[in-house]
Amino acid sequence: QVQLVESGGGTVQAGGSLRLSCIISGLGFVNDAMGWFRQAPGQAREEVACIKWNTEYYKWGVRGRPPQGRFVISRDDAKNTLYLEINNLKAEDTAIYYCASKPHGACSYSPNDFGYWGQGTQVTVSS
Repeated sequence: QVQLVESGGGTVQAGGSLRLSCIISGLGFVNDAMGWFRQAPGQAREEVACIKWNTEYYKWGVRGRPPQGRFVISRDDAKNTLYLEINNLKAEDTAIYYCASKPHGACSYSPNDFGYWGQGTQVTVSS
């Protein structure tokens, strides 16, 4: 049985940081492209970052990752766990964050390309 379980969300003050986790079971994981998506109320689901093996992709390109950006995607294959670190949180980061698996091929930006999803974890940024 395939399971993706996110955790680490919560309510955080603007300027703070969070690290989201996603534990994956029932999948190969090591060779899968893994993505973090988010969906704000009334908005379409959008990809924040994706990682295939140890290559990272961000929605904002090189501006997604420090020092220019605020997001870091990483994975621990020994623990079958995917992470997303968000720094300097802003009000616009408020959303439900989902992890997703794409068992074949490279990272892509379309949610439709990802076959397995977690239930999501809520991130709320307060001012």
